[in-house]
Amino acid sequence: MNKTKITIVDYGVGNLSSLKKAFKFFGMEADISEDPQSVERADAVVLPGVGSYEAGMRGLKVRGLVDAVRGAAEKNRPMLGICLGAQLLLSQGLEFGVFNGLDIISGKVVRFPDLENNEKIPQIGWNGVCPLKDQTWQKTIFDSLSENFNAYFVHSYIFNLDNKEDMLGLTKYGGYEFCSAFKKGNIYGCQFHPEKSGPAGLKIIKNFIDLI
Repeated sequence: MNKTKITIVDYGVGNLSSLKKAFKFFGMEADISEDPQSVERADAVVLPGVGSYEAGMRGLKVRGLVDAVRGAAEKNRPMLGICLGAQLLLSQGLEFGVFNGLDIISGKVVRFPDLENNEKIPQIGWNGVCPLKDQTWQKTIFDSLSENFNAYFVHSYIFNLDNKEDMLGLTKYGGYEFCSAFKKGNIYGCQFHPEKSGPAGLKIIKNFIDLI
């Protein structure tokens, strides 16, 4: 029996060890790799990251990973983007300029607008994630979670999706409600960090594993 292969994409931004440990908690060995062939052969792909949009895309390009990630998405393999990794799945990022992304999800990454009470940017800490009105989380990576679970965020930029049907989760910060998670087929993105979000985050990892 062939062993399920999960590849955590290393494109030079972020500490990946905590994410690897989250998969190991459920008995799944996830390989950390910057090799495009490892991404191409994977049954599932995780695209994490912390840092600027430009640096993230540059890291993917210099390692020859752009086509490999796009190819996995075109085959609708389970994919999970986290924080910057999720942002890079969109068409463009407007952080310190205009930079083209992977264009797997139609939309742009934009800075938080002016917030109430001079709320600090970046948002750092715990915040709630809830579904869109009349939306169900069944058979998604949020399956069995409460409809306002807490997750850990560190970010100054947010998803601005072109298609509302791609939106999976909403979060409110400083009086402003924004998309904090998306889904298109088997491709998911979370602005927060599941690997740092306690029991709810571990449930998300488990649900992702169950997709594979």
